[in-house]
Amino acid sequence: MDTIKSSDLILNNLRVIKLLGKGAMGTVFLVHDIFHDPSALSPFALKAVDKSNFSSNAIHRRALWETTLLSRLQHPFLPTLIGFTENSDFICYAVPYCPGGDLNVLRYTQSDHVFSPSAIRFYLAEIVLALEYLHTLGIAYRDLKPENVLIQQSGHVTLTDFDLSTTLTPKKNLEFYSDPENNDILSTQSQPQTFKFSKFAKSMVKCKSNARNGLRKVKSARVSPVSRRNRSSFYERSNSFVGTEEYVAPEIIRGEGHEFSVDWWALGILCYEMLYGTTPFKGKNRKETFRRILMTEPEFIGRKNDLADLIGKLLEKDPTRRLGYRRGASEVKEHEFFRGMKWDRLTEVVRPPFLPLRDVTEEEKKGGITITEYFQKLKAPPSPLWSPSHDEWTNNISLTEF
Repeated sequence: MDTIKSSDLILNNLRVIKLLGKGAMGTVFLVHDIFHDPSALSPFALKAVDKSNFSSNAIHRRALWETTLLSRLQHPFLPTLIGFTENSDFICYAVPYCPGGDLNVLRYTQSDHVFSPSAIRFYLAEIVLALEYLHTLGIAYRDLKPENVLIQQSGHVTLTDFDLSTTLTPKKNLEFYSDPENNDILSTQSQPQTFKFSKFAKSMVKCKSNARNGLRKVKSARVSPVSRRNRSSFYERSNSFVGTEEYVAPEIIRGEGHEFSVDWWALGILCYEMLYGTTPFKGKNRKETFRRILMTEPEFIGRKNDLADLIGKLLEKDPTRRLGYRRGASEVKEHEFFRGMKWDRLTEVVRPPFLPLRDVTEEEKKGGITITEYFQKLKAPPSPLWSPSHDEWTNNISLTEF
């Protein structure tokens, strides 16, 4: 099928093959274009946002942010925008389909629901390269978790879902410390609207004064460019309280403002979960999880090795001491766990740890309904002759979401 350009994505030409997932912002379908690809040989993922569920201003800000970002990305481990359309009811945008599902689904297919160190090394390396690329664009991802790491048909990864990402604006009056290698790629795009856990942020303010309960006050991440010429110090901080609770970095909870280091923290959490099958600071509720993120250290089983050392350095609670803070991805790539890694050859690996099967059956390719028909069906009053459980294709739900 020819690449679908933004002007060629016509909503009425799209037919739903199956539902891939539902998120806070929209619903994700596997679709094909009956005009360009009538046999559904090259289906793609379509994120559809129903405007009736949101205020128009919020919808346009988020949709414009994500589609603009996707249109800029050119990296083997990140998605690209292949189509966009909008009408009075919906905003829809398309990206390539990843048939391997996400890392969370893949982990549950592994023995003991954990990955081997070699598999962790492979997936982590590709994620590091994706984060490095985003950071060079001035973008903090801010939502790294297994559900947002998809497996392509080739077995390589793709980071997805940029609802919570933001552009960190370069600080003013730092021309005398400008980086000649990176000046041409620093972005000054406006920041997107993000979901804020304001109530929980307020409830955790008291954690700042918990020094008397054994919590050592963490040094501020604001570092004078005169004393430390690190990449992070060239950017203004974001003060948004965003993220997935078990992956939120300490500086976000403390309300100190944050930079790219929150992505390296999340990488440490992700690595720990891949190794042990659980996140290191999970509590009985959100408040307990935040308390543990601020006050406890990750627990390791057995003798400490290079992988545990990497996790420990990524989960440093002081962002100015965290691996990746001073020199970004270069620091992470130099860690002993990645010794011998051929970073420039990762895309050439033809036998990744897992190769997905093509999971679109011939039966699923037949028929199908339009996006409009799907949402109309959801809003229709219940009928004794139909229910979602009896719909032949809504049962084909996976946990993948882009």
